[in-house]
Parts: sequence; C-alpha cells; structure tokens
Amino acid sequence: MSLSLLSVASEVFPLIKTGGLADVAGALPLALAEHGIDVRTLMPGYPDVMARIGTGETLCRFVNLFGGPAAVIGTRLGDLDLLVLDAPHLYDRSGGPYVTAGGFDHPDNWARFAALSQAGAAVAQGAIPGYRPDIVQAHDWQAALTPVYLAVSGRPRPKTVVTIHNLAFQGSYPASIFGSLGLPAAAWSLEGVEYYGNVGYLKGGLHAADLVTTVSPTYAEEILTPGGGMGLDGLLRGRGERLVGIVNGIDTGVWDPRNDPVIASPYGARSLKGRLRNKRAIEQEFGLARGDGPILAVVSRLTWQKGLDLVAEACDAIVARGARLVVVGSGEPMIEGQFLAAHARHPDRIGVRIGYDETLSHRVQAGADAILIPSRFEPCGLTQLYGLRYGCIPVVAKVGGLADTVIDANHAAVTAGVATGVIFGPPTGPALIDGVDRVLDLYADPKGWRSMQVSAMNADVSWRASARIYADLFRDLTRE
Repeated sequence: MSLSLLSVASEVFPLIKTGGLADVAGALPLALAEHGIDVRTLMPGYPDVMARIGTGETLCRFVNLFGGPAAVIGTRLGDLDLLVLDAPHLYDRSGGPYVTAGGFDHPDNWARFAALSQAGAAVAQGAIPGYRPDIVQAHDWQAALTPVYLAVSGRPRPKTVVTIHNLAFQGSYPASIFGSLGLPAAAWSLEGVEYYGNVGYLKGGLHAADLVTTVSPTYAEEILTPGGGMGLDGLLRGRGERLVGIVNGIDTGVWDPRNDPVIASPYGARSLKGRLRNKRAIEQEFGLARGDGPILAVVSRLTWQKGLDLVAEACDAIVARGARLVVVGSGEPMIEGQFLAAHARHPDRIGVRIGYDETLSHRVQAGADAILIPSRFEPCGLTQLYGLRYGCIPVVAKVGGLADTVIDANHAAVTAGVATGVIFGPPTGPALIDGVDRVLDLYADPKGWRSMQVSAMNADVSWRASARIYADLFRDLTRE
C-alpha cells in the first residue's frame, strides 16, 4: 500500500544544515520511497534556499501569514520533492536559520516557526489543489505546532507524528504570544500548549500528535526519566506505546569513502592502505608533525551537551600520551578558547578550525584514526555513524544513540571480531582519559586495529532497517 507523507522541517540537507536534523530530513524521505511512501518536505525559504531553488512553481498563497504575504513553492532537488515556504518578512535575513549574524536568537523565532507549522497544517488539509497527505511528520519544536493546528481545526485531518531529535530544545515562549498564534482559547490548557505559564511548542505537539518517535531506543527510555525528560517526562510516560525510538541512519551515498570526491584518496574496507594518504593529508592541512601515533578527532558543536569541555580540559593529557588531536567545530566561546589555547601550547600536535565545514568533516573522518564523542546526552548522534562508515573508530560516552550504534571493544567483542569502537562512562574527564588509553592500547596492535576498522566499516549505518520500521509504523497508524 502506497502512502503520502508531508514532512515539516526547519532545515534539510543539502539546502541548509546546522546539525543532524538536516541530514535526517534530507535522507529519510529517500529511504522511505523504497517502501512505497511518497514524501514531500516543507521547509522555510531562507535566502540560501531561495537562491538554490530558483523560481519553482507557486502551489498556494497566504494573504497574511504572521505579518505578511507568503507562498508555497514546489520544486525538486535531486530526488527530494520540496515545498518551500517563501515568506520574506520571516526568513529573508542575514544570519543562520535560528540566530542572527551576531549569534543571538532571532527575536521573532516564535512567529517564524509558528508560521511554518501553520502552513504545514494548511497544506495537510488541502491548501495545494489535489494534494492531501495521509500522514504529517513534524520534526522538533520548530514544526511541532503542526499537529496542534490540525487537532484544533475541527476538520478532517491526516494522522500526525512528532519526531524528537533533541528534547533539550523545546520552543518555549512567553504567554503574551499566545493571542497571536491563531489558536482557540481552549488551546491554552494542560492538554494544549500551556507549559508552566509559557507557550510550549514541543509540549503542545507531543500532546496532540497521534504518534511520537525519537531517534534511538535508548534515548526513548532516557527521556522517560526525570533526569532525561527535561520536564516532559510525565507527558512522555503518558504516551505509553505511542512513543517509539528508532535509530537514525545516514545517506551512504553521500558518506562513502570509496567514492568521496573531497577526500585525498578513496578507500574501502578491503583497501585500507588508502587511508594512510588521507592521514598524511590531514597532518598537512592542520600543520601537525608527521608521526605514526594516532590522530584523534573532534567534529562537533563545541558545547557542554556534547561534552567537549571534557576534551578541551584533556588536551595536554592526550598529547602527553603520544596522540595528536584535530578539532573542527564552533559553539560556546569558552570551549572554543580552550581549544585555541591548547593549539597555541602544542601547535604541531593539536590543530583547530573554528567553524562549520561540511567538506572538512569528510576529510577528517577519512584521515583521523578515532573520533571523540563524549556527549553528556545524545538522542542519536550521526558523527559516530560517519566514523563507522569511514573506519574512524568512535570513542563514545555510554548514552542514548551512541550506546545503541557502537559495539564496545571489550575482550569478548574483540575476540569475536565484532568490536566497532570504544564506549566509556560516565561522561567525565577521568572516564574520557580511560577511553583514550584504551584506544592507544588497541592502536598499538596494528592487526587488531585494522580488524576493528573493517568491522566498523561493514556495520550497516544506512537507513535500510530504520526506514522499514518507520514505514511499518506509518502504515499501522493509517489503519487505525
């Protein structure tokens, strides 16, 4: 049975990306197509997006969408079927999707993403002639009001799913905006969007949706606890079997070391010698002294959640143990400063690039020996999946999707030849150093290290299995 699904997301790779949400929103539709699910993706018309898509076809218009006229533009980008919300008064501005050029939240983000949700609800109920999806999938807080608008409309509506990519970001705004959202007074309630006296976008969506999914089975369990639920654990426990954890995959066509055009030398699990040329290229690019010891990498937002303060504090210890370190990312100024100071102390042992660079992340995964991911919490994480794909051994904290996707190199797993990485816990400085020491011990056995790299590269990190789970869930939902 074929189904039609409307995906509503605030970022979609390759058009715009700040994190893993974009990768999922760009790759999952292609994987679902193989299971007979036709996906159209609605996203905001940021300047870079509008420049990329050109004119497109105007499919519907809004006379006044949160302060100005808007239109939905239909276009295709490769195999992605896109609906772009062209609303210049909301999206045509400098800075990123969520923050200004100065790094502060756009003050009208509440309107910008309520508009995305309201447009999503309108499209779901026939605003585009001849199109009515069977299901709407709303990604994270930026799209989470979509099922709320549908639930209060009083009109026939498709089934709705909210997918949580990171519960820490909830879209909470002062009660004063409620009157501008176009919701009935009844929506200001515990069963609606009211959340501790504020408007809770994600909270409202989690309550209104027919189904809630999140991006790994372990994270689905963690968010049911007071420690992991970020204030929403009670609501989520109340959803019972309507909350499902499905681990993310990656686009293995985009992330393929055998055919990656931006790395120094292609290679595969059967031709790992080609990896050395990528390592030498990374040494040169980051100004590292050439050596035979391992290069450890960080490719991440440099934030407390990601545990990167732990790595920054461990830089001297990492170097003292004979390893080298490359860091690519941006985030909290204090952590950025710690890494830059470490580079100044060890200029030929630690390389740092502050900023987001998609192609450099490919080169680092291809050239570094291991990648450090010491997150304090991690819904799924994609960086470790890229590491597995490229034979860049993940060194991860035992949390969320990291624990679900990496097989720890304990004695039994190494003996059986199934280990794919190193798992440590809890996410503390001493535990991280212990993980680094384990990596160095494993690296000292070249044959065993290559065996682990091969196991990692042979792991199925694609969307194949997860897309089937999604497809089955969606079909079951439409049968209700």
